[in-house]
Amino acid sequence: MFQHLPPLQSLRALEAAARHRSFTRAAEELNLTHSAVSHHMRALEQHLGTALFRRVGARMIPTSVGARLAERVRIGMSELDEAMNEARAGVTPDATPAIVRLEISVMTDLAAQWLIPRLSRFSERHPGIDLVVRIHADISAPDPYSVDVGIWHQRVEATGFVTRKLLDDFVIAVCRPDVVAQIPDFTVADIHQLPMLRFAHRSWRDWQVAAGLPPHEPTRGPIFDDSGLLLRAAIAGQGVATTRSLLVRDALAAGELVQIGDVCIPPSLEYHVNWRENHPREPAILAFWDWMQDEIAAMTPLAGSPFKPRRP
Repeated sequence: MFQHLPPLQSLRALEAAARHRSFTRAAEELNLTHSAVSHHMRALEQHLGTALFRRVGARMIPTSVGARLAERVRIGMSELDEAMNEARAGVTPDATPAIVRLEISVMTDLAAQWLIPRLSRFSERHPGIDLVVRIHADISAPDPYSVDVGIWHQRVEATGFVTRKLLDDFVIAVCRPDVVAQIPDFTVADIHQLPMLRFAHRSWRDWQVAAGLPPHEPTRGPIFDDSGLLLRAAIAGQGVATTRSLLVRDALAAGELVQIGDVCIPPSLEYHVNWRENHPREPAILAFWDWMQDEIAAMTPLAGSPFKPRRP
């Protein structure tokens, strides 16, 4: 039994190297030397008779076989970890059901402005599921095998993945109420009288054209590379900003911000939820997906919104 299994340390090295795309970082995590990790990988490749990694510049990229094996090892190690935790706690088959741990990778702005404030409601509905939220700041998607669920701007096109659009979002302009109140009888046409906050990844022009205004790109003031910081600046009263409606729903509901007019334009990027087909934790994943859709469906439509929450 288990006669085909290599040493556990080799499998741990494989999982870490595939996740980090680096033998050096895997060695640091496992408190090994770089040469030890290299030795483990060579031994595994000889044992299996196939390559597990290929070098691309300074990165070690797992082959399709290596990526799949690393993912299976990751799942197995996670199951072992949960089993050890249950044994340590004295959990028996007749005791409370084991907690399912689900690793979620999510874009920074969506996590901070929408997901995290609602997580307590997910825990109340699904007390048997623990979410491990990993923040992803890069606009490009990470390794889709590295987590159970990825909420990114990209669709995972690889075979064997399920990809669903989170919702049809749109971009609006928002400002703090007292800033708008400084201009008597304010209308959308007066927006140029307000400080117009700039975002590195979005121009003001599309919104202004949709509002029937002459395009006027501001040339002064700070430029924000992070949408969360842009919203904080708007809430602090520094000016008017364009933002995804999903990210600003709570601030609008709390009266911290108001929507300028009813102009809505499509965003340049969407949010996609990705997971592997036949995932061993698929019931928990579907519970998480259904909960997100219920949260979205419960949101109050904004003025002028041409888009509605969607379900597959």
